[in-house]
Amino acid sequence: MAGGLITAARQSRIFASVDLPEPVLVPVAGGEVAVFTHRSPEREGPNEDAAAVIPYGPDACVLVVADGMGGRPNGADAARIAVEALRASLDTGLAHGRPIRTAVLDGIENANRTILERAPGAGATLAVAQIRERTLRPYHVGDAFVLLTGQRGRLKLQTVAHSPVGYALESGLLNETEALAHEQRHFVSNMIGASDMHITIGSSLWLAPRDTLLVGSDGLADNFSTAELIGRIRAGKLARVAASLAEEGRARMVRPAEGHPSKPDDMTFILYRPLRSRG
Repeated sequence: MAGGLITAARQSRIFASVDLPEPVLVPVAGGEVAVFTHRSPEREGPNEDAAAVIPYGPDACVLVVADGMGGRPNGADAARIAVEALRASLDTGLAHGRPIRTAVLDGIENANRTILERAPGAGATLAVAQIRERTLRPYHVGDAFVLLTGQRGRLKLQTVAHSPVGYALESGLLNETEALAHEQRHFVSNMIGASDMHITIGSSLWLAPRDTLLVGSDGLADNFSTAELIGRIRAGKLARVAASLAEEGRARMVRPAEGHPSKPDDMTFILYRPLRSRG
């Protein structure tokens, strides 16, 4: 399948091997979404990240970010396989009336199996946000992440990276400044494309009307602290927030500034906000 923007059945949107000049707004049931993906300013080859926005009936959707593993062959292919496997599984699950959670898990397992069979040695990390009515359930493999914040900046959810540095940060052995600068930050201990791949499934969370959800690759997380991300996404028009985040993230990669993290990489994110009730 050729690289670029793909429109799939049921208005699914898949972004693979593409560099978006600016975020794309995608309408979804019960909310609004902005998607951005772009390759590293230092990369000559294709963007190895991918993203997808996949509806699941009239009141649910699934947001996906996949990050092809750098240093391994066929990273772009692995990311594409991951998002396409999820899209296919969700389409099949919807047609057969399966629970959305079952369809998501089947899609991730199918992606892992397909990469092992078709692209041995390749790998990808993955973050998935399942949204049904006003509830969120996160899934992740590796260091792609899901973050949820309230409008006033309260952190409601942040997934833990499957990596030595991620576990050290979670346990308090490292603080965030140390983690962002750690020489082993790019190491991961779990990925799609591994025989021992495992999926972390988060608890279901209620989405408040002014919450903002962020699903991202490590290319975003490596260039902002958590507090910076929250400060930039918690309020403001979603299109403007997404455009500013994309612009600043890219700028940090090419113009490092003292006191701010900087690591050139492919960068992908999806922002979601629930629609506010009228009445």
